Formats: sequence, C-alpha cells, structure tokens
Amino acid sequence: MKILYVASEAAPYAASGGLGDVMGSLPQEIQAQTGDDVGVILPLYSSVSPAYREKMTLLDSFTFPYGWRKSYCGVYHLKEGGVDWFFIDNEQYFKRATMYGQQDDGERYAYFCQAVIQVMLRGYFVPDVLHANDWQTALSVIYLKLNYYAHSTLSHIKTVFTIHNIEYQGKYGMDILGDIFSISYENANVLEYDGCINLLKGAVVCADKVTTVSPNYANELREPYFAYGLSPIIRMFGSKMSGIINGLDVAYFNPEKEDIPFAYSVGNLADGKKQNKRHLQKALGLPEVDAPLIVMITRLTEGKGVDLVLHVFEELMQENLQFVLLGTGDARYEELFSLLASRYPEKARALIKFDRLLSKEMYAAADIFLMPSKTEPCGLAQMIACRYGTVPVVHGVGGLADSIVPYSEENSNGFVFRHFNAHDMLFRIKDALALYENKTEWEKLTLRAAQSDFTWQVSAKGYLALYRQIL
Repeated sequence: MKILYVASEAAPYAASGGLGDVMGSLPQEIQAQTGDDVGVILPLYSSVSPAYREKMTLLDSFTFPYGWRKSYCGVYHLKEGGVDWFFIDNEQYFKRATMYGQQDDGERYAYFCQAVIQVMLRGYFVPDVLHANDWQTALSVIYLKLNYYAHSTLSHIKTVFTIHNIEYQGKYGMDILGDIFSISYENANVLEYDGCINLLKGAVVCADKVTTVSPNYANELREPYFAYGLSPIIRMFGSKMSGIINGLDVAYFNPEKEDIPFAYSVGNLADGKKQNKRHLQKALGLPEVDAPLIVMITRLTEGKGVDLVLHVFEELMQENLQFVLLGTGDARYEELFSLLASRYPEKARALIKFDRLLSKEMYAAADIFLMPSKTEPCGLAQMIACRYGTVPVVHGVGGLADSIVPYSEENSNGFVFRHFNAHDMLFRIKDALALYENKTEWEKLTLRAAQSDFTWQVSAKGYLALYRQIL
C-alpha cells in the first residue's frame, strides 16, 4: 500500500492539539509495521522552525488555477522516520501569526486541498489510500470523489476521513461554492446542509470510510447531544463509520526519562511518585504531607467540565487532600480558580499558564488525575496520567469511557462517573480518596494504570485493517 495523510498540522513541525499529536505518531507507526510507502502533506506555516526548513528539499514550484484565481505553489520534501513529509508553500495563505482563526480560513484550506491534488497529479506521491483529517482537509476527499473520479491517475484512490472533533465543521455561505471551493452547483447538494456549505458533511458523504478517534465517540455522534447538528448525517452514513482510539507517544511521555525531577519505572513506582510529590509540594509551597494529591491539567472551558469542579470545590476542600490546577482558558474560570485556591493556601494552587515541562512533573507527582470533560472525542491526558501511574477520575464519555476501566470492574485502571453531575463526580473522587488509605490496594491500582497499553501499535493495526478492507 501507499498511504497519504492529509492534515492541517503534525508534530513536531506545527501542532496545536490532539490532531498534531496523532499525525506526528500514526504515520510513522504505520510505516514501521508495514514497510509500505507512507506520506504526510501539510501546509508550510511560518511557525515551522528553521531547523526543519534546512532539511527540506524544494521538489517543484508552479502556479495552478482554481476558482477565479491562479496561485503559486511550492512543494518541499523531507524524509523523517521512514515517512515522506511534503509541505505546501504559499506565503499569502500560510505566513500568518496563527494556524487557525483567520477570516479567510475557508479559502486557505481550499487552496491547500487543491495543492494536494496537484502533488498527486504531478506524480510526487500517488497513494492507494488518501486519509484526510477534520474539516480543513475535507475538500481533498470531496475533490477526488466529485472532480477526479474518472481521472486516469487518481481514479483508483480510496479515501478515509477522520473526525477528530465534530464541533468544527467548516461552515460557509452557499454563494462562495464555486469561487472559493471550486465545486459546481450541480454538486451543491453534496456540501449543502442546513442552508449552508458544510465541508465536514461533504467529506462524510464522499469518503469510502469515516472514522472517529474512539469507538464510543463513534456511537455518540449518532445522538444530537454530541453531534452539533450532524447526527442525521452520521446515522445516514453509519455503515461506513467506525471508531479507533488514538494512541500515546510513550517515548515522549515516559516516567523513566530524565525530564522529571526523579525518574522511575513500574519497578519502583510508589517510591518514585513519592519523591516527585515531595518535590512538587516544595516547589509550590504546599505542606509536605502524605495527603492524596489531585491535579487537573486542562483548558479552562465549559466543555472540559470545570463547572462541576467549581460547584463542589468548597466540599472538596473539606477532605484530606491537596489540589493543583494547571491551565489557561476563559478569563472567568481563570479568575474563579485563582480566587478559590487563594482561600485554601495550605491545600490548593491554581497555576494559570501553559507549561509543558511542569505538566509532566505534575503527572509524575500526582496521586489522582481529575478529568470531568463534558464531551471528549478521545482524550490524551487520561492516558498520560496512567503512563505515570496516576489514577484518573473521569466522566464516562467518548474516549474516556474506552480507555478507563472503573474500579468496580476487572482490570480497572481508574474511576468513572457516568452522569455529568458535580456530586456524581465528587462521590467518585471520595471513592478514590478512600482507596488511597488502603496502601496495598492503591498500589495495585496504580500499577495497573501504569501498565495500561495505550501504544500506537494497537491503534495502527486498526487503521491498517481498515485500509486493507477498502482496497
């Protein structure tokens, strides 16, 4: 097989979240398992560091027409981790302060998807499977289906489209269908939904297979509560839908590495975590006591369930524990957590910032990791917590339900509350606090958490089976 991943971001070149982590890991794991030709194509953002740019080779530069315009396209290439990385250069569209959130995002990513087609037409990488991700790359799937279905070079290509977060769909007015998106009005019905262009809907219609980032999320998207208006489309095309949970970069998130104060392994899990806990307590000015340490590392937004924590914060502080939050987000939440933490200087800290290195130290030091997300397509933080032997307490939605087994069940690795309710969450936290007092059982649970298999090897096998099925 030849597989081409089309994405708007990928670590380490340009990444802002979970999609970047997936695209930085999955292609290399697929290549490692199969030895097949694997490529990834990305925009060449201004944020791509000079260190990576120096390794790139310019394959081609040309102009091509789309819509009412002609645009320049530079195609750069480098080989890393056995994968062919292609970068589309156009400073008009990609020399920006941020990757997303620009007024012309629709045009920028329509151009990018047209450039992907050009790279294939010119023979630089013609895949058997094209795998696009989220609305920014939806048009690459749509163009293949609507505009190139009979083309001698491209007609054989099968397509997979992955929904990483259905909240973002690429919605635009119908009046720019031809000028910006180069779709004929004969095909308007493919993209039209609820009176406007919906690029994600178009990709679901056109792709041979549609995936999401966890099996449970795939089922949830059939329900209006989770699907942000697209549940009828998901149900209509449900036969092509499946969920494959994301993996974790276990080389980067590794408690045996020296990027935390005291490295440790499963062989000295309890001692290693105790040393890191004392280090963090001292660094934050918390009493160095053997109280269970709960941490949250999160964006401070409504969707991350922080309202639940705020609702029972005073009750939580009556327990024998310490609480540390790390994150930024809505100003209202930043102010509230800072205020509440200031009321309990002996028990709580609110660190309103983004600090990747500190987050690792917190995973290593914590006893309990709290993740009460309202919705969570896959989730990464709960997997990282397990990797460091920290027991997650999570809301049982999306990938959280797929990755965390409740303590009441066999092979448990955490605690799960089923209803999005502040006291349901609080009861599970109290269950974890009670178990913490039973050191023998607690150490068994932390060991099971640390030994959870969240490697990309498992996830990659699921994608490979899907590719082989459609071929």
